[in-house]
Amino acid sequence: MVALTACLAAAFPRAVDRYEDAGLHRAVERAGPDRTAVQLYAQPEYGIISEHDVLPATLADQYAKILAAVQRPVVADRGQSTYGVRTANSVEVPEPWIPQPTGTPAQVTLVAQHGLADHVRSVTGRLPRAPDPVTASTPEVEGAVSAATARSLHIEVGSRIHVPGEGRDPLVVRITGIVTPSDPAGAYWSTHPVLHRPSLVPVPGANAEKYWLGALLLAPEAAPALLGTPGTPWRYWQLAPATDALHARDTARLKSAVASLEAGPALQKIREATGPLTDADTDLDEILTAYDRLREGVTPLVAVAAVGAGTVAAVVLLMAGGLAADRRRTELALLRARGASLRGLAGRLFAETATVAVPAGALGLTAALLLLPGGRRTYAFAAAAAVTAAACAALPLRAVVAHRVVRVHTGREDVATARPSRRRTVAELTLLVLALAAVETLRRRGSAGDELSYVAPVLTGVIAALALVRLYPLPLRRLARPAGRLRGVTAHLSLARAGRTSASAVLPLLALLTALTTAAFGGSVLSGVNEARDEAALLAIGADARVDANEPLPAALPDRVRRTPGVREVTAVSIAYDAQLAGGRQSAPLVGVDPAGYAALTARTGLGPFEKGELTKARGAGKAREALTAVASPTMAATYGTRPIPVRLQDGTTFTVRVTTVRDRTPAVSGAEFLVVNRADLPASAARPTALLLTGAQVDATALRKAAGTAGHVQLRSEERARYVGSPLQSGAEDIYTAAVVAGAGYAVLALLLSLLRAAPERTALLARLRTMGLTRAQGRRLLILESLPQAVLAAVGGALTGWATVALLSPGIDLTTIALASAPSSAGRAELSTSALSLAVPAASVVLVTVGVAGIQAWWSGRRGSVGELRAGDAR
Repeated sequence: MVALTACLAAAFPRAVDRYEDAGLHRAVERAGPDRTAVQLYAQPEYGIISEHDVLPATLADQYAKILAAVQRPVVADRGQSTYGVRTANSVEVPEPWIPQPTGTPAQVTLVAQHGLADHVRSVTGRLPRAPDPVTASTPEVEGAVSAATARSLHIEVGSRIHVPGEGRDPLVVRITGIVTPSDPAGAYWSTHPVLHRPSLVPVPGANAEKYWLGALLLAPEAAPALLGTPGTPWRYWQLAPATDALHARDTARLKSAVASLEAGPALQKIREATGPLTDADTDLDEILTAYDRLREGVTPLVAVAAVGAGTVAAVVLLMAGGLAADRRRTELALLRARGASLRGLAGRLFAETATVAVPAGALGLTAALLLLPGGRRTYAFAAAAAVTAAACAALPLRAVVAHRVVRVHTGREDVATARPSRRRTVAELTLLVLALAAVETLRRRGSAGDELSYVAPVLTGVIAALALVRLYPLPLRRLARPAGRLRGVTAHLSLARAGRTSASAVLPLLALLTALTTAAFGGSVLSGVNEARDEAALLAIGADARVDANEPLPAALPDRVRRTPGVREVTAVSIAYDAQLAGGRQSAPLVGVDPAGYAALTARTGLGPFEKGELTKARGAGKAREALTAVASPTMAATYGTRPIPVRLQDGTTFTVRVTTVRDRTPAVSGAEFLVVNRADLPASAARPTALLLTGAQVDATALRKAAGTAGHVQLRSEERARYVGSPLQSGAEDIYTAAVVAGAGYAVLALLLSLLRAAPERTALLARLRTMGLTRAQGRRLLILESLPQAVLAAVGGALTGWATVALLSPGIDLTTIALASAPSSAGRAELSTSALSLAVPAASVVLVTVGVAGIQAWWSGRRGSVGELRAGDAR
């Protein structure tokens, strides 16, 4: 048990470090090198730049000084970082053979970047060189382009591109090679994506005119040639952060280091080396800030799970020490009677326990380090040491408290007759006050309030356990007399035995309830996360799948889609997203539906259900008779009431609608504004379906997309739901709660087994004595089961009720939106705890089943062994 607990305790901080670091790495990777790289630009002073300033040797020396100025924990990835010279402005090239989609000449950017040979996978031709010294007036240089640029701009090896000169003849760039990047997504190529991928750029102020923009890659030694072009050459250095060196625990220092590079001491040092007009540009600080917000939202929830699981483990460890002290009560009392001091007794017991606990703790720590490489070791060592120390101290402390006064004989301490001491009452009242304060803090401020709110769930379980411990003797006393009047002896004897259980044996009840409450709370968190994602995906899609188009769908498409595997029902709707209302003062989505089919869909999804008759009601008399009845959102109903609303569609069709029913949501569209009308009442041009809403248990995405073809855009609820789990922070927090549920259930069973094993010798001896009086094996089996059931049933029922009450009490203060929906925006609103029947019932049922199973096995095993050995005189029990 010590090894397992030490392993879990040491694994927790390392697991947190791992998923937090993975979340940071994912955030940086998703942002892309063009946002995460620190780009340093040196603008020419007074527009003048010398040829010496752009030589590779000069830039390399400055690059080394820049790397030295970077402050830890920011570490530059030297394999992806680079430097060079590039034209700040692209320049037009007159070659007629380069495509001009709208008649506008293509433009190119000239780049002389260091390290090209190290970042290409293959070269058609050869890389550019500059065998002779290059100056601003050199008439021709060699260049290369990426394979994608060559395909789009029709460039071949040997092509000559004329770049306009400034005060000189055009610079001829002769293409000597077409390169394929080894890592196109890496920072070397993607900090400026135009290096490996050309793009069509719209002409400013023109409606549809576009031109191609590509990059010509020159040898670093050819950089002085850029000075003779109108492209305004700039020196630059780009620093790609080493992703493996980024750690979530360093986010504050990372932001400080990045800020220093952008406008602080580090930038000042860089300017001393490169020039006073050097500036830095990066979005890395924004990415770190966004990640930090997500982490701050997840951390308090993880802390709640950690405190709960840790408390359960501590209670079970202390319970194990208490049971060991109770088992050795006679031995320890005899030692005290023979003159042993409390200090000597505690030291002896500590040494005995440490002999086993220290190697077990070391084994658990080693297992955690091997199973979870990475993460900080300091916290893992501290956690394992704390578990080992608690295991070593539990038995000595319990023994010192129990034997502080020398006694030869001790009176009975039956659970049914023992009375709590005043000190215990004061301690329990103190815990009650703390629990009430923690619950109130959590409800008012949320899980991010303060450390007191972290212990609210576990304190609720502890208080419930202490209350049940006090109430436990009452039913035993009331049932003992009626059971004594029964004909059989099994019921009366089992209740009498349960009532004569040592008061210290009630400790497992505290462990059981705390563990069951922790498991129930963790299960409710996981259930709430799943329900929030399901609801958000349903709101976004409106059904299990949908096919959308901007134009009316083909008439045969609904039948094709209906035959797709997994599709059960198809509901066709027409959607005009920008219908003009009240003479153009407002626009809102107008949905035309089949009343019967759409009403059935709303009933199945629970999104604004209504009866089909709401859209087929008889219209009013006179002018209102021409108005279509509509189901509207609360916003629309509050704006227009029940008066007729003029509607105008994009094609000029006009008609009038009147709100008759109000619903918060509707499957076809999301948002706070919508009108739903009968599609049969719409003009023919507006009644043709533009969307299909599909329901089915397991819709085949591949078959559905094949059936839809290019007629519409296919969206699936399952794929939308998967979007909400986009960060390892979210999945890591879910894994922590899953582990908390499993640990809670496991420690509950462990506490029960320890309790049953403690009483096993005494029960075996009892069965042996009773068999000599005629007790059958079946009666012995029933006796042990019935004796164990009161405490197990009380723990199971109390644990389930406490878990349910804890979820109900704390639900207003627990916001699961960060874990459930942080990766994608959603209109689902706040995600709350949701009671999980499985997390309530399964651990509770496991406690009862384990109790019955162990008692039955013990009765069977004692019957096989016989009674002779158990009846020998002088044996200690």
